[in-house]
Order: sequence, then C-alpha cells, then structure tokens
Amino acid sequence: MHPTSPAELAPAAPSFWQALRFWLKLGFISFGGPAGQIAVMHEELVERRRWLSERRFLHALNYCMVLPGPEAQQLATYIGWLLHRSWGGIAAGALFVLPSLLILIGLSWSYLAFGQVPWMAGLFYGIKPAVTAIVAQAAWRIGRRTLKNGALWAIAAASFIAIFALQLPFPLIVLAAALMGYFGGRHWPQRFQLGGGHAGKAASYGPALIDDTTPPPAHARFRWSRLALVIGAGLALWALPMALLVAALGWAHDYTQMGWFFTKAALLTFGGAYAVLPYVYQGAVAHYGWLSGTQMMDGLALGETTPGPLIMVVAFVGFVGGYGQQLLGAEHAFAAGALGAALVTWFTFLPSFIFILAGAPLVEATHDELTFTAPLTAITAAVVGVIVNLALFFAYHVLWPQGWAGSVDWLAVAIAGAAAVALLRYQRNVIHVIAACAVVGLLASFW
Repeated sequence: MHPTSPAELAPAAPSFWQALRFWLKLGFISFGGPAGQIAVMHEELVERRRWLSERRFLHALNYCMVLPGPEAQQLATYIGWLLHRSWGGIAAGALFVLPSLLILIGLSWSYLAFGQVPWMAGLFYGIKPAVTAIVAQAAWRIGRRTLKNGALWAIAAASFIAIFALQLPFPLIVLAAALMGYFGGRHWPQRFQLGGGHAGKAASYGPALIDDTTPPPAHARFRWSRLALVIGAGLALWALPMALLVAALGWAHDYTQMGWFFTKAALLTFGGAYAVLPYVYQGAVAHYGWLSGTQMMDGLALGETTPGPLIMVVAFVGFVGGYGQQLLGAEHAFAAGALGAALVTWFTFLPSFIFILAGAPLVEATHDELTFTAPLTAITAAVVGVIVNLALFFAYHVLWPQGWAGSVDWLAVAIAGAAAVALLRYQRNVIHVIAACAVVGLLASFW
C-alpha cells in the first residue's frame, strides 16, 4: 500500500493565533473590490489551506450576498466565526477593515492637501477610467461563476432593466429575485441549485477541515438565547455612541447625521459596495453636501487602490466631510476628518457583524435545503445585473465628464479600454493595472 499523501488528508485545525495572522495578512492584500477579495479568500482558504470545502464556501457566500453590506468582509467574518466562535469572527471582520481605514485616513488627508496639484490631478485622471473597467470586470467574474443557465441569465437581465430603465430600488429587486428563486426552486430545482445547477460539480481540492459532510461545530448550532444575546449586544453598541453624539452635539450636527445616514446605508442597501455606492452618492453629495461629485469619484478611485472592502470609500466621505466642514475648528481639521472617518466606519460595519453572528447558525443548518439556497442563488444572479448598471453609471461620469451635451473624453475611453483588455483578456493584477493607468494620466497632465 502506498502511504497517504498530504493532499488526501484533511489539514490540521489552525489555532486562533494562526488564523489571526492570516486575517491580518488578508487585510493588507485584499485588493480588487469584492470579486477580487472573494477570489483571494477562495484561493487561500479553499484551494491552498483547505480550511473549508468549495460547497461550504459557496453556501456561506450566497448568504453574505443576500445581506446588506460588504459581502467579502461578511464572508471573512463568517469563516472566522465558523473556525473560532464569535471572537474569531470579530477578529476576522475587524482585521479586514482596519488596515484600509488607517491607509484611507492618510490618503484622504494627502488628497485634500495636495489634490489640486497638477501631478496629483493627473494621477486621478488616469485611475478613474481604470475603476470603470474594474467594475465591469467584477460583473464579468461574478456572472461567470453564477449565471450557469438561462433562468439565472434571465434574472440578471431583468435586474438590470429594473434598476437601469425603471429605476426601481434595489431592496425591491432583491425581494423579487428571492421570490423567483423560491418559486423556481420548487418547480425547477435543477436550475436553482447552489452554483446555478452545478452544486454537485463543485471543484474538489482534497479533504477540507470543514468538509461537505462535516457537521456544524457545537457553537454553530442555533439557540434562541444566543440570538437574543447577539442582537441585544449589537443594539447596545449602536445606541450608546449614537446617544453620546446626540447628547454632546445635537441631532442636527454633521457627526450625528453621519452616524444616522450610514446606519441606514448599512441596513437599507443590498448587493455590496457596487450596489450601495449610488445611494451614498445621492445622500452624501446631493443631500448633505459633505463632498462634491468629483470628490466622490476620486474617493472611489482611492478605495480601489487600497486593500479592504470597496465600501471603505465611506471613510473617505467621513474624512472629507469632517475636514472640509471644520467640525472641530480650523486648527483641528485633521482630527475632525479622522473622527468622521472612524464614525462612519463604525456605523457602516456594525450591522454586518450582527447579521453574521446572529444568522450564521441558521445558515449552517441549511446546507442541503433548496428552499433556503434557491432564493440566495437567484439573488446572486440579480446582483450581477446591478453591477452592470453601476459600471455604466461610472462610465458615463468618466467618459462624458461634461454630460451628454459635451464631447467624449477619448483619452479616458482609451485608458478604460486598455484597462479592460488587461483585466479581462490578460488577467493582469488590479493594482498593476491601476498603477499603469495612473502613470498614463500623470504623463497626460504634462501635455
């Protein structure tokens, strides 16, 4: 008999500190928006480390897709919780965000201090078309993984028409997709299996620590008492800082309104960063005036160049709002911006932790229940249509900077096209593409 190869044995369970080192590393290397971050986690956790199987990974991902908030950060929280209980989930989710927050505070200050310098403006000129291509790539990558049959393609197309032509709110689109998935799962179950009807063909990379048939650990079993504890703790962590803001500054103060607005953004918007950004743009720019439309686009470009979830652009919004409004006085502009960034990050991400820690035990009990998984599969398909809409939204603002009445910016078109070819045809690294486009923009600024 031949000895069993390492690939045929399930890996040893990582200690909490081993996992912590990985989550910290992930916080610094998770570039490329949700699609890129999910791909990194899949490669590291499913293919290389084999901490969980492909099907368990996709099951958790589909749950995170249905939640409002950043799905990649929620997926990290879910897997950290599955491995090491609540503290494991908190550590994984927090380390996914903290490096990005600190980096963005520094970059936001640099942007406000030096953003009008021609060479800095040139860098942003080159980066913004690349961001448009990156969003388009996200739609392609998620769609390739999700749209496995005609029914799911139809849901994605209907989602795009609903949000682009009819301008329906995304929560309504999510509800409609969930109903389609529920109905379709009952009548055409083969089309709504996890992964679009290919659940049984999920790739295998050898036995995993948490494999397809591994029973949920004891802490992952649903209990009403634990659910009540998580919800109560989450409400307290939201209410205490909000009450302090109201008591110290009043309801109408910008810091208080930031907390309230980004709480709504966290709860009322679905589909991850690419779906929430139009809502944030409308509120932060049009309603509150914390920053300009151009600054919002520049903030998105900064978000694409930093690790962590793309929705961390909210930290840029909070920094620019606090800094520009001089909420702590002219002499404390940086502190005002940093406090704004920290506040909006807290109120944006707190619900994500509550959703995972409260709902994951229920999800762990539904691996093979099509009644639960079919709506999630349909919602994932609908998200593809929303991301396509967002790609067009960004393309319009970047390629027609003066609106339809103005002329096309052909250099921006060329940069976006080259970035798309590099990403889709040659599968180049996102950061390399952004850097190359930034150099082109810098050179153009000297013409």
